This record gives sequence, structure tokens and C-alpha cells, in this order.
Amino acid sequence: MIPSIEWINNKVKMIDQTVLPHDLKFLEFEDYRDVATSIKVMNIRGAPAIGVAAAMGMALATIEYKELPKEKFLEKMEEVANLIRSTRPTASNLFWAVDRIWDIISKYPDDPPMLSALVVEEAQLMAQQDINVNKSIGKNGAALLEDGDTVLTHCNAGSLATVQYGTALAPIRAAIEEGKEIQVIADETRPRLQGARLTAYELQYDKIPVKVISDTSSGLIMRLGKINKVIVGTDRVTSDAVFNKIGTYLVALAAKDNDIPFYVAAPTSTLSLHETVKDVTIEQRDSSEVSNILGKLQIVPNGVECLNYAFDITPFRLVTGIITEDGVYTPEELLKKYK
Repeated sequence: MIPSIEWINNKVKMIDQTVLPHDLKFLEFEDYRDVATSIKVMNIRGAPAIGVAAAMGMALATIEYKELPKEKFLEKMEEVANLIRSTRPTASNLFWAVDRIWDIISKYPDDPPMLSALVVEEAQLMAQQDINVNKSIGKNGAALLEDGDTVLTHCNAGSLATVQYGTALAPIRAAIEEGKEIQVIADETRPRLQGARLTAYELQYDKIPVKVISDTSSGLIMRLGKINKVIVGTDRVTSDAVFNKIGTYLVALAAKDNDIPFYVAAPTSTLSLHETVKDVTIEQRDSSEVSNILGKLQIVPNGVECLNYAFDITPFRLVTGIITEDGVYTPEELLKKYK
């Protein structure tokens, strides 16, 4: 699969995911402000991918401001960090990435030009590390899948949600690479239809068998015995729950009721185990995403209010295992290892 984001000649190049699956279009940015906007309007999305985008946005800012005096440079970079942090409030990777870049800035504040080179190098390193982490998640998760399994996934946590390879789709890719026959059923994932538009697109691109279902039918499909495992991604893991795309909680409830293992693919950069659900702000997006289908067809009468929470909360009691780059853990084991 084509990388979702790259650093090329001091520019950030990314796939515009808002026009998929009809058009494979690339965006290039030299200005960190444009990168911040691209995160906010979801040209790029998926926790790991927006984390790398945040780091690359910070890198662009250091290039713009590297000739400023130290005090002014630090003042501007703080403004940049706050702008990027404000784009998406729920995903841990965004804040993790900004903090990782800021840690470098805090260690070498006296030489902005040298600092800029270090930040650019770090952003590129983070992109490669994301690919490596995803492949490790794939290897660890593949052991959970048996030849002939059909896996349900919700939203898109594949190559498009990361730099490349994916998190929730990584075990599927790895299992297929091992010679197992695996099929995927993807929830459409209203209101932005990431499952229908993105998961189906990239799996078809890679010739992995996939079918799309409406969100409301996943429980029935499980009850009919057509699902063997569920694997989803995550934007944040607290000490008591998993935060993933809206609708994940309902999928987890249905899986529990039908004795189907429910796994979460979670790179350690998404772990925020010092927090509980009470500490997390759940992003609410514009109501027009619900009242209109992809901004093109209005399906709700004028004057009717729509609620549009982007994420929901899946409690640990519904989670069979959490797949990280280090291994597969129950929620209790995860807390013991990382908290």
C-alpha cells in the first residue's frame, strides 16, 4: 500500500483521504498551518497517522522560524504546538507526537537552525518507527487468527490510518503473508463511512477479500455465525477503557453476547494509562456530517438537531485482548506492564 504520509524535500506529502475511494489524490504542504488544517478536516486521519503529521507539521514550523532569535523562536514554536494540539482532542498520538518533538526543542533551545535539522530527522524517524511498530502488531496479532477466519473491523485502522501497513488490519495482513486464508467484513462506519470508503478501498487494492455491511447489521452477522474474530484500532487507551470510532462500543457488546473474541490493536503510543474515562474529551464534530451523506445529500429535515460524537468508550470488561508491538495482553496484564 502507498504510504499515507511522507516527508519529501522539506515538504509533507499525504493522501487526501476525503476523496477516496473515487480519486487517489496527493496533497503537498510546506506550511505547518496547512498541515494543522489537514488534520482538522480529516484529509489525514487515524491516530498513528495524525501523530506523524503533527510531528512533520512541527518540523515545517522549525524551518520557517529557525532564523529567529532564541526567545522568539521558542515563542513561535509554542504557538505552533498549541495550534496542532487543538486540531483533534481525543487521539493520544497527536499529543504524544507534539510532546516528543517539544522534548527535543527543550534540550537544544540555543541553536534554532541545528534544532530544526534535529526535529526534521526526528519526524522522519517517527514515520519509520510507525511502520515497524505496525508490523510487530501484525506479527503478534496474526497468531490469534486461524486459517479460514472471517474478521470484523470497524472504521479504518489500516495502512491509511497509519504511515503504512496498519494496526487493526496488520494482523490480517501478517496472517495472509503466513499463508492463512482470511476474509474481512468491514462496518461502513457512519457518518464519515471510513469502513466503506477506506478499509474496503485499501483491502481491495491489496487483493484481500472484503465485504462491507451497514453498521446496524453487525450484530445479526455475528449471531448468524459469520464472524470469528473482531479486531479494531484505537485512538486512546486509558486505565479503564478503549476510545475508538463511534459505534465500537455497540460492536463490542454484540461480540460479548455472541462469545466472539474482541481485540484492540493499540501501539504503545496510544496508551494513556494515567487517565480514566473522566479525563478524556470526546470530540464532537459538525452536525452536518450526520444530517448529510458526505456533504452531498441531506437526509435529515431542516431544523432537526443532530449529535455527532466522533468517538465512544468501550470498557475493558468487553475487551478480550489488546495487541501492542510488544505482545498481546488482557487489559489487566496491560496495566501491570505499562502503568
